[in-house]
Amino acid sequence: MKIFSTKKLPGFIYKNLEEKGFEVEVWVNNDEEISSENLIEKCKGVDILISAGYTPLDGETLKAMPSVKMICLYSVGYDHVDLETTKALNIKVTNTPEVLSKATADIAFLLLLATSRKAFYLADTVKQGTWGSFNPTAHLGQELNNKTIGIIGLGKIGYHMAKLCQDAYGMNVIYHNRSPKPEYDKELNAEYVSLETLYQKSDVISLHVDLNPSSYHLIDAKAFEQMKSNVIIVNTSRGDVINQDDLVNALEEKQIWGAGLDVTSPEPLPQDHPLLSYPQVCVLPHIGSATMETRAEMSEIIYQNIIAFSENKPLVTPLY
Repeated sequence: MKIFSTKKLPGFIYKNLEEKGFEVEVWVNNDEEISSENLIEKCKGVDILISAGYTPLDGETLKAMPSVKMICLYSVGYDHVDLETTKALNIKVTNTPEVLSKATADIAFLLLLATSRKAFYLADTVKQGTWGSFNPTAHLGQELNNKTIGIIGLGKIGYHMAKLCQDAYGMNVIYHNRSPKPEYDKELNAEYVSLETLYQKSDVISLHVDLNPSSYHLIDAKAFEQMKSNVIIVNTSRGDVINQDDLVNALEEKQIWGAGLDVTSPEPLPQDHPLLSYPQVCVLPHIGSATMETRAEMSEIIYQNIIAFSENKPLVTPLY
């Protein structure tokens, strides 16, 4: 079987696949997304596509790759894939859930702390030589002890984020989900609430939802109007879960305290974007899963799915 990988993955996945008799080709540039045109060209005669990155796998692109019978996503998210078309074409699709939950929650927690103390902005004053002398009223952040965190999307990542906040700061946990999670209610002493109640009561709001039509611009001007003025928004899900124009306006009007973002729209965020001008906004370049251990585990899941597919066995992490 022939395999094409849109990025070079860590670990021993390619060596292991080649030892199993697979023919593997890897795209040459890890720093840029492969274009749809190049992807179609490279997938001629390819049986399995390893898709790392966010080149859209829309209906037109998928139909132009008739030999592809399986797509392995090097991610949890799949909003860039037209699943209706993959189903219609009988293409199997897998992702890499679970293994990156703790690493992503760590980034959410890091962004919360950094935003609460304006850490990224103040670190830049050191680099730029604008530190200045001690000023008792300058650079003030806010404490997190015993405050309320509202989790939107209490899956594995949301659970680990809630646990970190609870263990470190004794934070009260409320959450909104498609349905209540009784096991988390008990373990975290968490309370299932409506979105409106979560907006009104939370000192921190952390987003952990898939991007789909119901979550697109979930956090918008109407949502910001219901929030506390001290609230910190943390987003490690997808950039378009937040309406960024509305976020800028909420910051400008001081409707909210600040935001910690590992995801933006677009990615990369332009250097002159207004969000980068606020001391209480911390932005990272989508590194939620970026640890050596997690990325290697993601590669291993893809390897296991490919082997299962080639042996006509049940896939390890199928999307459907």
